[in-house]
Parts: sequence; structure tokens; C-alpha cells
Amino acid sequence: MISPLSGTASRGWPIILSSLFTAVLLVAAMPGFVGWWPLLFVALLPLLRSTLYLNPGRSMLAGLLTGFLYYFGLLYWIVIVLGRYGGLPLWIILPALVLLSLYMGLYLAVFSGIFSFFAGRYRDRERSIAGMLFIAPILWVGLDWLRGFLLTGFPWMDLGYGLFNQPCLIQAADLGGHHLITFCLVLVNMLVLWVVVRRRSSFQRYGRRGDRLFPLAACCFLMFIGLYSVLRYQQLSTTLSRDQYVRITAVQGNILQDEKWVPGKKKSTIETYLRLSDQAASDDRPGLIIWPETALPFYPRRDALFSKVIRLAERKKVWLLTGAPFFEIRNRLDGSRRTIHYFNSALLINPSGRFAGRYSKQHLVPFGEYVPLRQYLPFLEPLVKNVGDFTPGGSVTPLTDGPMRLGVLICFESIFPDLARQWAVSGANLLVNLTNDAWYGRSSAPYQSFAMVVFRAVETRRSLVRAANTGISGFVDPLGRIIDQSPVFQALSLTADVPICDDMTPFVCFGHYFAPACLVLTLLLIVFRKRRR
Repeated sequence: MISPLSGTASRGWPIILSSLFTAVLLVAAMPGFVGWWPLLFVALLPLLRSTLYLNPGRSMLAGLLTGFLYYFGLLYWIVIVLGRYGGLPLWIILPALVLLSLYMGLYLAVFSGIFSFFAGRYRDRERSIAGMLFIAPILWVGLDWLRGFLLTGFPWMDLGYGLFNQPCLIQAADLGGHHLITFCLVLVNMLVLWVVVRRRSSFQRYGRRGDRLFPLAACCFLMFIGLYSVLRYQQLSTTLSRDQYVRITAVQGNILQDEKWVPGKKKSTIETYLRLSDQAASDDRPGLIIWPETALPFYPRRDALFSKVIRLAERKKVWLLTGAPFFEIRNRLDGSRRTIHYFNSALLINPSGRFAGRYSKQHLVPFGEYVPLRQYLPFLEPLVKNVGDFTPGGSVTPLTDGPMRLGVLICFESIFPDLARQWAVSGANLLVNLTNDAWYGRSSAPYQSFAMVVFRAVETRRSLVRAANTGISGFVDPLGRIIDQSPVFQALSLTADVPICDDMTPFVCFGHYFAPACLVLTLLLIVFRKRRR
């Protein structure tokens, strides 16, 4: 094997150290921990330097180890979700976390193996890697998109999300989404690797011309993205001052998850939301009040407590958007019997106390809101009683509230950029994220979840309002600037004036094809390379 530091034959421990080093740097760079974002520009260097000299098989093992360690540190909150609130024993929770981390790490293993295959330095140590400057980010982004698509998708904390609190650096997300920001981060890591490797090699036989052109092209590309972000930031900062603003209140009830569905706690839960909303409506006079996902712990049409919610909207003359479970009774096509369909919904109530619209969650959480393939796995049927058995919604018609056309993202729908894009295409001029992050406890997950919604605002150039049961609630403007945000596990209300925008960004129109195009290009490059060999 080759040491990632010296490039000489060595035992396996240097590879383990390089994998561990990259995983630690990535975890430290992401929000919720150290959150030191500059690490993202060099975090991949130990792994890339190591796999550069390994054959594809060993490179895959190094990538798998890196990915496993990284996601194990990133997704540790699964223990809280499944253990404290799911009631599962530790002997089930730990294997579940290990398997999920291995699955997520598998994509990094594939990246490392293909990276080694293209670099070819395991066969020829003096081979130029200039061409890898663009191949590596293309491959990385393509696999990121695949991870967000396969098995219903789980695109949790792609690299670009680590820059969520640096609005000047992420404006290009309106061109190619957060995947374009990830592309640039991998490209910077590759440029640093190229400089390090070039200083240690002679390059007497390979790629002299390409060794100049590819780095020059990479620098020009990064300069273009950087210049675009700065100019776009300045331009929109001026434009937003002329846009129409609306005043919105987000209410954070801070209802603990183990108390949320207790029948005896229903009344106190509603009274908490009513008290916070009543105070905000009197002091701040918002045009819209937003409550979190399933803020109503009952079916509205079947509980007398709902009348108090109606009276709030009537008395304060405000629009109210709240999360609530909902059900519909449908007849079968053959007329044999009726079936009941349950939904995780958002209900809009107008100042007259009437329903003005409903949206039902489309992208349900596997094993959280439904059990996949249960018709083929009958032994999973008891699990449905514990996690719920919801039906996905299908409508993307914005909920209209005066000048506001609301595009609603419930829970982790906010981590899927195409759902927010569909709302923009449908005419939404404001995005709303209703969520219940109480499941995560006092972990890093709420901070990471909030970081991802920032990019939905930049990609679509829509303001985003987030109402979370236990936090983080907040407001993000179309530039990705955080107007205000709440601490976690505090009952409060936040009110802010946010701009509403109708512009269609390149990402909304065609930029969402950037990431899948990277995957297609990766497959074409592999075929071309094999035929060439």
C-alpha cells in the first residue's frame, strides 16, 4: 500500500488514518458541531491523496471507511429518534445506525474506486492528474444526486450545505442548485491536491499541455462562480429593497415529543399555541401566523378543540397556517367498500374562520410515516401501528393568502430541492417549512436541517419561513440571509417582514438538470475510458 503522506510503500494504518482524518475534518466543518466551514476546502485532501496511489479495490475500501466514519458521526441522532422516541432496543438501534452509515458511505466508496481508476497512478506514479480536476467533482456530484434519488432518496448534508451561513459564497446556487456549490468545493480540493502532487513529481512523460490547460480552466471556472456570486449578491440586495414585504409570525410551541400525542395534553398544547399567537397578533399584527407540523395533535374535523383555533383567526382577523393530521374516506372503484386515507397536512384558515386550502405531504419518511414494501413483507405489519400509515399527497397548488402564494414543505421535504422548485414553477412566491424536530432531541440534527433550507431560498429566490415545534424556527430571505432564528427547546414566537418574489431562476427553469447531467457524464466517461484501454 501507499502512504497518503509520503507516497511510499507502507502498512494499512496510514490509509486508516487518512480516512479518519477526512471524516473528522468533514464532521468538524458541518453545522451542529464545530461548524468551521473553511475546512471544506481541504477536508477531502487526505482521502484523495491516499486513494491516488491505491488500486480501485483498495480505494473503495478507503472511501467506504471514510464515508462510514463521517456519516456515523453525522447521523448519530438516529439513536435518539429510534431509542428515546421510537421505543426500540439498543440491539436494533446500533445495527440500524451502522447499516445506514455503511449505505451512505457506499457512495463515497464508489467515488474513491472510480477516482483511482481514472487517475491511474496505481499503475504509473508519474501520470498527470490534471484531467482529474474536473472528473472528480463531476463524479462526486453525480453520486450525490443518485443518493438523493435511490430508495426514495436521503440527500442529508451534501458538502455544499456546509456554506449555508456564507451568503456571498452560495449565490451561484440559483444556477445549478446546492450541487453546483458542492462541485466547486470538490474542485478546490482537487486543485490543492494537484499543486501538492505536482511539486513532488517531474511530469516528464505525460500531459504537459493538459497539465497547464486544466488547472487554468479550473481557476477560471472558480473565478466565474465567485464573481457571479458577489455581483448577484450586490444586485439582489438592491432589488429586494423595492419588493413587496409581508409580515409573518412563526410560532414555536416547544411541545416535547413524548407528550405530543398524549390525550390528556391536547388542551394544554393548543392553549400554548393560542397564547403565543394571541400575543404576537396583538403586538406585531402579522398578516399570517404559522404553526409547525402536526401542531394540532388531533383530527380537526373530529375534535371540539378546533373551534378555539377557528376563533383565534376570526378574533384577530389573521390568516393561520397550521400542520395537522387529516383523513379522507374514499370509495373503491368497484364500490365494494370505503377506505380511509390518512395524511400529514397543512391547513390554511382565513380570517373568517374557514378552510382556504390544504396541502398534504408528498415525500413521506420511510419507516416513520409508512412502511415500504409491506405488501411483500407482511411481518412488518405491526410496525405500521407504531410509525403511522400515511398516504402521500399529490397537489402542488400554492395556498393563496392575499398577495402570498404559499409553497409548503412539510418536515424533511425541505431537503429535496426539486420539491421547492416545483412550488416555484406552480407560482408560489413564498416557501413555508413546517416541521417537528423534537424527534432529534438536543442533537446536531436541527442545525443541519436548518442549514439545508437556506439553499431552498437561494435556489428558487423565494423567502422561506420555518416553523419548528422545538426549533430551529426562522426566516431566510431570497439571498440566503438568515433574518432571524430561534434557539431550540424554547416556547416563543418570531415575527419578521419578508419579501415575496416571483422571479424564475435558471435553477428553476433548467439548472436542476446539472446534477443528473453529472451522473450521465460520469457513465459516459467510464465507457469511454474502458474502450480506450
